[in-house]
Amino acid sequence: MNIPTEYAAGFAEARKHDPQMAETYLRFISEGDPLADAALASLKPGEEKLWIQRGIEEGGAALAEAPEPMRALFAEIERVPDWYDPKATRAGSHAFHANLELLLGAFVGAVLVEGFATMISKSFAITGRVTDTGVSRMHQNNRHLVEIFMMGGLDRQAEGWKLSVRIRMIHARVRQMLNRSEEWDKAAWGVPLSASHIAFAASAFSGQLLMRGMQLGLKMTQEEVDSFMHTWRYSGHLMGVPLEMQAVTAEDAQRIVRIGRMCEPPPHMEAILVANGLINSAALVAGITDPDKRRKLAQYVYRVSRALLGDEMADQLNFPKLSTFGVLPFFRLRARTDRLMRKWIPGQEGRRRAGQYGNMLGMSYDDKGPINYRLPAKLHAETDRPD
Repeated sequence: MNIPTEYAAGFAEARKHDPQMAETYLRFISEGDPLADAALASLKPGEEKLWIQRGIEEGGAALAEAPEPMRALFAEIERVPDWYDPKATRAGSHAFHANLELLLGAFVGAVLVEGFATMISKSFAITGRVTDTGVSRMHQNNRHLVEIFMMGGLDRQAEGWKLSVRIRMIHARVRQMLNRSEEWDKAAWGVPLSASHIAFAASAFSGQLLMRGMQLGLKMTQEEVDSFMHTWRYSGHLMGVPLEMQAVTAEDAQRIVRIGRMCEPPPHMEAILVANGLINSAALVAGITDPDKRRKLAQYVYRVSRALLGDEMADQLNFPKLSTFGVLPFFRLRARTDRLMRKWIPGQEGRRRAGQYGNMLGMSYDDKGPINYRLPAKLHAETDRPD
């Protein structure tokens, strides 16, 4: 196995703990998404949006005149795997909406940072698609999360399904541009936006999100946990996560994150910039423009993030050294109180959910129009402006 130089030390350590997962993770560090990469490479410049939009919106029947690799990609995407059961997503959807506040806190405070703290940050830092457009990135991540957990959100014509495939094609385009760029060191870093990094992100946003939520007081039944994971597994499948790295259970996802983090080198400057950029974007995503209020919210998010991630990782990411005393107990007490109020006060549950859902929608949509299928045309975000 060809091991990129930046991964050699971490891989050696990870093999001591879980040789099978370590070897799987390193194997896919050097792989991208063969179907999506081939499909994109077969398209002529300027026609990508046309065929991608047709494929996602109208289906494979609309691709009769498209290149064969594009038809092959959508034939595979539209083949529903035997393990997927739409009914099995219902409990997870219900649990997501019942626990929006805690899940959003865990997502912004820890999981989003964890998902970008791997070497995947190199891709986003080089292109500027987090450091320069952090607000847009958070909107897109939030919107995807909201849409896949809508009831029926992963049905063929639903927004969650479409966004999952759109994300896959954007990853393929960024991978294509970075592979052609002298700024990318494949021998040291592996393949840009590798299959392992997409699997790591999907695992962080699923099983790791549940674990972080439980640190804040989240309570879910085993049926809800399994359903939550089932939803994310199918979304990850649509995004191109290979079968060998699809997390079936929350424990599977946490294993991928744990061993993947061991394989990864310590956070580079790019990871530090991306992590801090995401946290400092939170206020703008929430619609807060007053500078003093933005600073206070960023400090609060840093405090929660340090409590969830631990001092070692927070220090590696150059987070402010803030006291975390009482942060997690406070969240758990509030969650417990909230559950009691919902049980004893009629109507409390509906009003609470409506308020949380409205807030989440506000932080998920930077525009109200249809999905934009335009792919990046330039490597660097600052030079890539819509025509």
